[in-house]
Amino acid sequence: MSRLAHSAEDPADSRSYLLNNHTADRYRAAVSASVTRISDRIATTDRPFTGISVDELAPTVDAVDLDTPLHDPAAALDELEQVYLRDAIYFHHPRYLAHLNCPVVIPALVGEAVLSAVNSSLDTWDQSAGGTLIERRLIDWTAARIGLGPAADGIFTSGGSQSNLQAMLLARDETCRRELARQGSPEFPTPPPSEDARLTHLLPRLRILTSACSHFSIRKSATLLGLGAEAVIAVPADDTKRVRTDALAAELERCRRDGLIPMAIVATSGTTDFGSIDPLPEIADLAAQYGAWMHVDAAYGCGLLVSRRRDLLTGIERADSVTVDYHKSFFQPVSSSAVLVRDRSTLRHVTYHADYLNPRRMVEQRIPNQVDKSLQTTRRFDALKLWLTLRTMGAQGIGELFDEVIDRAADAWKLLHDDPRFEVVVEPQLSTLVFRYLPGGTPDPELTDRVNLHAREALFASGDAIVAGTKVDGRHYLKFTLLNPETTLDDIATVLDLIAEHAGRHLAEQPQAGPPAPALSAR
Repeated sequence: MSRLAHSAEDPADSRSYLLNNHTADRYRAAVSASVTRISDRIATTDRPFTGISVDELAPTVDAVDLDTPLHDPAAALDELEQVYLRDAIYFHHPRYLAHLNCPVVIPALVGEAVLSAVNSSLDTWDQSAGGTLIERRLIDWTAARIGLGPAADGIFTSGGSQSNLQAMLLARDETCRRELARQGSPEFPTPPPSEDARLTHLLPRLRILTSACSHFSIRKSATLLGLGAEAVIAVPADDTKRVRTDALAAELERCRRDGLIPMAIVATSGTTDFGSIDPLPEIADLAAQYGAWMHVDAAYGCGLLVSRRRDLLTGIERADSVTVDYHKSFFQPVSSSAVLVRDRSTLRHVTYHADYLNPRRMVEQRIPNQVDKSLQTTRRFDALKLWLTLRTMGAQGIGELFDEVIDRAADAWKLLHDDPRFEVVVEPQLSTLVFRYLPGGTPDPELTDRVNLHAREALFASGDAIVAGTKVDGRHYLKFTLLNPETTLDDIATVLDLIAEHAGRHLAEQPQAGPPAPALSAR
């Protein structure tokens, strides 16, 4: 009988599950079996979702007795098939059109397997060695693509929300440092009040200015940093969903007039809903004029760094900090993000020394500890996935994939624009499309909302396709997020037909409902 089949109550048998030089063959067999299982599942998946409901799946998961192990990797995979794999949402399917989830490239999956097995922690040199240098090299590579200059630096993070949080923390502390230094100048009475007292007076005056279309993590960051959500000024966007720089200038002037301090201006390169790119050069001019930290949230639009459309990011090189999400438009598995800064010295605001981990003497000895730059301590070697991707398929290959989905979105916009069943909000700069189904007859905003909500839910329940939803001016809309180069215009046309069918059936069930719009093919 194999050691895996014995009772795990025996400590010797429990050790047989550890990966080491004695169990390498067992590890190879287990991972090979799981890879075979997953590849078979992906090869035979004919729709992005089974349509199972929470009430249907929850009893299966709840029935698992976590205190009674199976002692058999194959049996555990069989069980996993029932509780997860069968009903997972598969982002690789061409009719998954919902959120900013991309299909992933194979070299990155190889990296995922390697980093999970070796399990380096990227906080200190004595836990990662080469991993530290690889991550630093990728940060330098990204900063060079952005154009931040020789003093740039950064760190990998768990995602765009954490990257934005760290950027806002640096902006807050740099603004406070500058203001406290100014208040210590001769123009202020002496002796000046204590630093704590000045900070107490200063923090409520800090403001973050950003587009009304920017990511919610900016407001969340303000709350986490003790500024309060009210510290964020939402600046109106224009008809293309780009921030209005005239309104931004007016808000900056109002801040100055009211004694408020513009701590940061956050520009977005690829808003979540619309894929819109704020006018970066004009924003950079305003940030310089008013002495505000300029942050660019390019979590979505960072793929343009390797795209033939790189000019869409002109002005990003003037930012003080930039967020990039490789797990969006670089086709990497979650998690893979980074925050970059123009001036590496600003990262000192997240530097803390612990005697057991990164004592100060290591700085003098020039030992590179990544924890000195990070909000996290223990951190996965997520940079390895991007490293293997670049070394295998190259930056141009990644850019070609991102350009494909942008091209597809442009074609899909034409399809929607010419289809009388639908209304599309704005022509995309990247690869998102916000639109809604229009019932025939007399326009009724409430009915239109209900029909679009129903169509999205019914489509999800069918499992045939998945689309997202959002609100525009308080009304419900549908959203395509295209990140899969395998998605064809025919796929999009088919999904539009499915939406129209679900909407039409719902309308037919409404009492005294007007006739539904004709079910014209979107092809």
